[in-house]
Amino acid sequence: MTIKIAVIGFGNIAKAIITPLLVKKLINPEDIYCLVNSKESLENIKKNFKYDVNIFQANSKEANLIWSCQVKLLSVKPQQLKEINELDIDNHKRNDNLLVSILAGVSLDKLIQRFPNHRCVRVVTNIPITVGKGLTGIAWGEDISEDHKQFTKKLFKNSSKIYEFTEDYLDTFLALTSSGPAIIALIIEALSDGGLSGGLQKTLSEELVMEMILGTISLIKQNNLTTADLRNMVTSPGGTTISALRVLEKKNLRSALIESIVSASNRSKEFR
Repeated sequence: MTIKIAVIGFGNIAKAIITPLLVKKLINPEDIYCLVNSKESLENIKKNFKYDVNIFQANSKEANLIWSCQVKLLSVKPQQLKEINELDIDNHKRNDNLLVSILAGVSLDKLIQRFPNHRCVRVVTNIPITVGKGLTGIAWGEDISEDHKQFTKKLFKNSSKIYEFTEDYLDTFLALTSSGPAIIALIIEALSDGGLSGGLQKTLSEELVMEMILGTISLIKQNNLTTADLRNMVTSPGGTTISALRVLEKKNLRSALIESIVSASNRSKEFR
């Protein structure tokens, strides 16, 4: 990568996308132009970010330099989108500009209207990207070239697995992968509280739950099992597991989890 990349909003997710590119020397720090909203953010990044990237506060004169970059990674909060100056955008030819948005719930139509001189890509990614274990869904806007597609994938492939969708599926992808970690965290907390009720220390109980989940996933993947296969492996007649599953079925846990994903997906659609 030899072109300049503007990063509009340099939070944890943006850092997780850019840092592997810098670590692997796929791009030079001087080719990264970051824009942040506050002086505190600017000073914090200058002090703590390992690489000497270009970074500017949004209301500074230098901020306009980001529009000279061919690629923009848009990672502000959705409600901050209206603060971006359209006059700067209109000064550049559409064919020379690629905008990659990771804004939750902001549709391609809105992006294209807001950035008429850019070819737009909508991306949904999740918080495990910050440890290199992300899941990233991509929906392509109008007239996206193969070069633009390959470049966009390069941005994310070092920190996540990539899936390509039509935009209609991004809301469900977001519900499963972006809201999902919070649901899993709640499940871990609830199961560990069960261990706490049985007399285990909280920290030990949480450790056991997390190791159990990791081991279960490894068992399923390495042996190419279905979830039903695994459930049958550990559920014996009249045993402890069927007793636990009976309680969960009575409490409609399965239905609650399904509806949580449907609700998150529907909420995402409301933001379009």
